[in-house]
Parts: sequence; C-alpha cells; structure tokens
Amino acid sequence: MTLIRHELRLLLRARMALAALLLVTILSAASVVAGMVEVAHQRAVIARIAPQQTEDIAAIAKWVDKEKDAGSAAYYSFHPTWDTPAPFAFAALGLRDVSPYILRVRALGLEAQLYDGEAFNPELALPGRFDFAFVLVYLAPLFVIALFHDLVSGEREAGRLRMLNALPGLVRRLWLRRAVLRFGLLYAAIALPLLVGAILSAVGIVPIMIVLGLTAAYLAFWIGVTMLIGRAGWSSVANAATLAGLWLVITLVLPTIAHVAINQAIPVGEGVELTLAQREAVNRAWDIPREDTMRRFYAGHPEWADSPPLPPTFHYKWYFAFHQVGDESVAGQVTAYRDGLEARDRAAHAVGWILPSVGVQGLLARLANTDVQAQLAYLDRIRAYHAALRRFYYGYLFTDKPFGKEDFDRAPRFFGVGYGDAR
Repeated sequence: MTLIRHELRLLLRARMALAALLLVTILSAASVVAGMVEVAHQRAVIARIAPQQTEDIAAIAKWVDKEKDAGSAAYYSFHPTWDTPAPFAFAALGLRDVSPYILRVRALGLEAQLYDGEAFNPELALPGRFDFAFVLVYLAPLFVIALFHDLVSGEREAGRLRMLNALPGLVRRLWLRRAVLRFGLLYAAIALPLLVGAILSAVGIVPIMIVLGLTAAYLAFWIGVTMLIGRAGWSSVANAATLAGLWLVITLVLPTIAHVAINQAIPVGEGVELTLAQREAVNRAWDIPREDTMRRFYAGHPEWADSPPLPPTFHYKWYFAFHQVGDESVAGQVTAYRDGLEARDRAAHAVGWILPSVGVQGLLARLANTDVQAQLAYLDRIRAYHAALRRFYYGYLFTDKPFGKEDFDRAPRFFGVGYGDAR
C-alpha cells in the first residue's frame, strides 16, 4: 500500500495526468446528466399526451355526436402511440435521437403514417448526441493514450530506464503497479458517474454489471494497444502520434467503411418509398369502380362481406376499405424493408466482433433498448394497435351502427410497453 500511495502521489504531480483524469470525470458526469435530462424530457412529453388526447377527443365527440357517423369519428380521430424510454436509455440514446418516440395514428392506411423517419445502424454511424456511449467509445481511448503513451518512454527520456532495468525483479512489478493504478483511476472517473446515474434511474443490477464490465474490457483493450506500441522503443511523441492515428482508424474510419460496405451489400429502400407506393395505391382507388375495391377488400376480410351494399353517395366504409387495400398492396415491400433492416443490423453486430468500438456501441444500445430491434418492436406495437383500431371502427362502419359520444370511450387504448387491444 505504501508503494501504491507513492505512485499515486507521483501520478497526481504530473499536470497532464491530473488534468486528464479531472476532464474525463467531468465529461463522463456531463454525459450522464445530459442523457438523464433528455430521457426526463421525453418522459414528460409522453406524460402530456393523455390530457391533450382527452381534449382533442372531447371536441371531436361533440361534433360527431350530431350525426353519429362512425366514418367521421374514425377519420378525424387521432390516437397517440409512444415508446417509453427504458431506465438505461440515458446512457445510449441511439435511435431515440433520430426516430420519433411518439406517433399519432388514424384508422386510415398505416404505411403512409409510419415512415416519416428512417431506421439505421446507430452503432455504425458517426458520432452523434453527447451521451455516455459517446464518451466511452470515442473519448475514453484518447484519455488512455494520454495516460499510458509515455509509461515507459517517459522514463527513458528522463534517463531512469537503464537504472530501472537493472532491477529485473522489481521493474515488472513497477510497470504493473503503475498500469493498474492508472487503469483504476481512469475506470473510476468514467464508471462512477454512470453508476450513480444508473442507480438514480432504477436500472437493474444485471445491466449495470454488464456495462461496468464492458467499460473495463474496452479500456483494457486500448491499454493493451497502447502498451504494445510502447514496446516498440519509440519516443513519447511518436507513440502518441501513432496511437492517435490508430484511434482515428479504429473508431471512425473503419466503422464508416463498414457502414458503407453493409449498405452496398444489403440494399434497402427508404421508408418514404413505401409511403409513396401506398399513397399511389390509395389514389388509384378513386379512378376504379367502387365495387372492385370492395370485392378485393371482402376477399381478404370475409367477416365483413355481409355488410349492406354501398349507397349511390359517398360512404366511409369504401374509403377505409381502399386504404386497407392500399396497405395490403405494399405488404411485400414492407416485409422486404424490414428484412433488409434486420439483415443490416445482424451484419453490424458481426462487424462488432472485429471492431471493438462498433461492438461496444451496439451492445450499449441493446441494453438501453434504443437500437434497431427496439425501434422495430415499437413499430410492431403500433401495427397491433392500429389493427385493433380498425376492428373497432369497422364494427360500426360495416354494420351502419350509429357512433355516439359515449362510443369514443370504447375505443382501444395504446399501452407503451405492450400493445393496443379493443375493449
């Protein structure tokens, strides 16, 4: 313990080492606070949905109750969906930074409502929002370089290395002691703010232990790289320059190349293309006989085939029928789009086994429930809820059942962590 205290005093006397440790502590704490503030903001926005929805529906219900038209109720009513952030989301915001976490949907065609944003691989993207994942993946290696690049070369340049090498039994313990001390201080500076944030956010013990272990492993990887370069016998400046180049290649250049390569190998259209295809199918319905649309709709949904014939004038059941037919006309494209996103995601995870920066960022996003799979799961919950909405309104539309003010309370409700069901 005396030797450890002595090494600690020597380390803290080095201005650059002390400044590096203070700075990384500040950055780690700031990233945790920033992430928690963003998650708190998103939760507050989600919490405001219910009272706003109540006001909107009350206004629509007052108007619809005059005619009791189910079609008007279905057409003008927007129903909110939301993706509640997981407790650990503050550490890696992932797709929550670029994809909507609230979406209001109507019982009309769903595909045209879903793809306002695009899903992509956050673990292969260039640095984005300042959060703990950013600090760990992109900044922590720079602090490893700052603390370890001159571990041996600094002694050589100070003229003490020959004397130390004359004590072969002691010098190994010296390097090990110094390396462990610097690793421990750097790890504490990065991990302690995260631990405090995780406890305050009520994160489970298992995710905390996984992330703490992941942080230690990632730092150990960069320490190993730094120590390996240090064995080459170069000057401290040469070591630092070489390590900075490796940092640039491993954390930025190679992930970007991998991102481009995956996109080329697994082509995936844009979500807006699905929107346009669905809208084209919907618009074509205005130019064809209504009976053709209804035959196609009833063929896929025979439970409504006994509905009374269409009147000569406009009827909402025809309008909603061709919206559903429009969704079904692009079902193959929707499946291909999703399969492409999942294939890219699997490829990104495979790259993560080779590039630690990609693997760490991907695992953090998975633990935080902010990755591609989480976004697709949210879309699945929207689809299940939208199907429940359709069933609910069709029960009125296709039986010409009046829809009054009290019927709005019977509409399905969305559950942020599950799915909507008609009650």
